[in-house]
Amino acid sequence: MRSRGTPGAVTPLPLAAPSLRREHVDPRRWTDWRWQLQNMLRSAEDFAPFAVLSRQEKAGLAASPGLFRVGATPYYADLIDPVNPACPIRMQSIPSVRELDFTIDELGDPLGEDSHRPVPSVVHKYPDRALFLVVDRCAIYCRHCNRRRLVGGDDPPTASDIDQGIDYIARTRRIRDVLLSGGDPLLLSNGKLADILARLRAIDHVEIIRIGTRLPVVCPMRIDAELCRVLQSHHPLYINTHFNHPKEITDEARRACTMLVDHGIPMGNQTVLLRGVNSSVRCLRALMRELLKMRVKPYYLFQGDTVLGTDHLRTPVDAAIALMDGLRGWMSGMAIPHLVIDAPGGGGKIPIGPDYVVARDDNHVTVRTYRGQLVRYPEPRQRDCSVPYDAVYFADQADDDDREGSAEIEL
Repeated sequence: MRSRGTPGAVTPLPLAAPSLRREHVDPRRWTDWRWQLQNMLRSAEDFAPFAVLSRQEKAGLAASPGLFRVGATPYYADLIDPVNPACPIRMQSIPSVRELDFTIDELGDPLGEDSHRPVPSVVHKYPDRALFLVVDRCAIYCRHCNRRRLVGGDDPPTASDIDQGIDYIARTRRIRDVLLSGGDPLLLSNGKLADILARLRAIDHVEIIRIGTRLPVVCPMRIDAELCRVLQSHHPLYINTHFNHPKEITDEARRACTMLVDHGIPMGNQTVLLRGVNSSVRCLRALMRELLKMRVKPYYLFQGDTVLGTDHLRTPVDAAIALMDGLRGWMSGMAIPHLVIDAPGGGGKIPIGPDYVVARDDNHVTVRTYRGQLVRYPEPRQRDCSVPYDAVYFADQADDDDREGSAEIEL
């Protein structure tokens, strides 16, 4: 081959990018969580081997730079139905041009977190618990993410941010429960994660630690024996994960959840109700049953938050309540999550659901069964519900400090 610039030289063809489909990757690499993160799909070119992209998806991907982060692991992308644009995996991972259609009620910070940050890494809205933002990266950038203004790896929490967060938690004694989030805390190295957990566990008033993570769903190979031992050494510790559709419950996801539970870590699941993704009774029943089979307790079913560009994914409240009516009573109570709206502006989680009380009088309450039958329940004759022994059992204990959170200056 002649050198470049020589008349008649042959220009070499560009080398094709190596395929990231599972069948084309060495299994040792595929099962390496760091490889999965290093090869996240971010563009139309990246997603093309996994899906025949629609015009809406191509336009969404083209518009995303500088607007909303895009990213998914090859593992998660490999679950995409390549030809059906209604696939729940692709609807959660590939942006649509509809994300550019903002409504007047959508917010950059839908839950009012930024107004409840006494220090950069802590959100303190509720009296006895705080959100500790320890990382700003994820293994998937979900199209419905309520923190899309923050995540993406552009402005990670610094060592000083972490120190300030731990100091705030240590001097705010009403905080009993700390939830590690971000981003995804399990993207931290085992050493960094262990250090944060140990420092929190050394605070005497921190009773439980929770971790919110989607890695069992989108990068289950991160869950290994070494990580589980790190987590196990800081009990009582809980994990809440985020399965939205039964298609996400693969053999690898089952293995990851089983390993965590077998190390004594209770697991809950927080599903977001997404229109066209999981907004059917059949889908939700299947999801909740599969979660229980993995010993993952359905915890919350969230109405979609009013995040910029997500109106097309939100389900009407009446439809959400009707879906819950198709769950409660028709399947194990263990499988029933709490349906909640996280109030826009920071008002907290508000339970909603079907109304089973249809009438009251002085002596009876009329209730509706899950099959629609009306039943009268007799009210007791005695109505005083005070607990006399409280004065004895709690004699030396102060009342709970129920101030809102970071609204007050800590002294």
